[in-house]
Amino acid sequence: MVMNDKLKIGISACFMHPDKTRASFAFKTLQYVEQSMAHWIMSGGALPVMVPSPMGSTARGNTDVDDYAQWLDGLVLHGGADVWPGSYGEEPMQDAWQGDRIRDEYEKALVHAFVKAGKPVFGVCRGLQLINVAFGGTLYQDIATQLPASRLHRHAEIYDRHFHTLEIVPETRLSTLFTCASSYKINSIHHQGIKQLAAGFVVEAHCPDDGVIEAIRHTGPSYIAAVQWHPEFHSAELGTLDDAPLLADFLAAATNARPLGLVQE
Repeated sequence: MVMNDKLKIGISACFMHPDKTRASFAFKTLQYVEQSMAHWIMSGGALPVMVPSPMGSTARGNTDVDDYAQWLDGLVLHGGADVWPGSYGEEPMQDAWQGDRIRDEYEKALVHAFVKAGKPVFGVCRGLQLINVAFGGTLYQDIATQLPASRLHRHAEIYDRHFHTLEIVPETRLSTLFTCASSYKINSIHHQGIKQLAAGFVVEAHCPDDGVIEAIRHTGPSYIAAVQWHPEFHSAELGTLDDAPLLADFLAAATNARPLGLVQE
């Protein structure tokens, strides 16, 4: 039976943990997605679905990450808090770089569940870092501290209006997606980055000024790819890279991973 059904793309949740210093929701855990990421996925004709964590003190029922991996067609990990250094065997160099251990465990479980189910996974910013760690790689806890000769990769005051150019590695899949790109200007909103690349991955792009890794892809049969910049923030008005081919490639992989008999409109 052929069903005209839009792709359903899961987005991993961001967490706001209880904080007694906040007047609102001081004792509540919030899970949410950023509007811009949901709208970026919608721009490709897919339905974005936030995947809530089944873990935590209020957990009930028997729904788990495998249920979402079976139901959804693909997974996107978006930006947010730092990755906890303990996730890659290190102690935090500063308290400010403690990251979010709870989100790490939840997202690592999600990644492995979707890969096991044969569904594509795509990471953005923190998502790239989490994917690298989930498969055994490590991170720079702070690029400016550990790579003092590097360029500035995060400017808090101008945030997503901080840019640099991108250098794509020839003969990679990413290079085939952007053969006709008119601009390689990307935003840069991160202070952490890949130190040791996980086994089974290749670098597809880096910053030409200092070599910091900007895109990775798994070399095996699983579709696992990630970028360090935020494609959901790019626009023609900013003169930035047109990321539509990147989204289209991911959604095509999601379509191909669907069971026979299901097609997208």
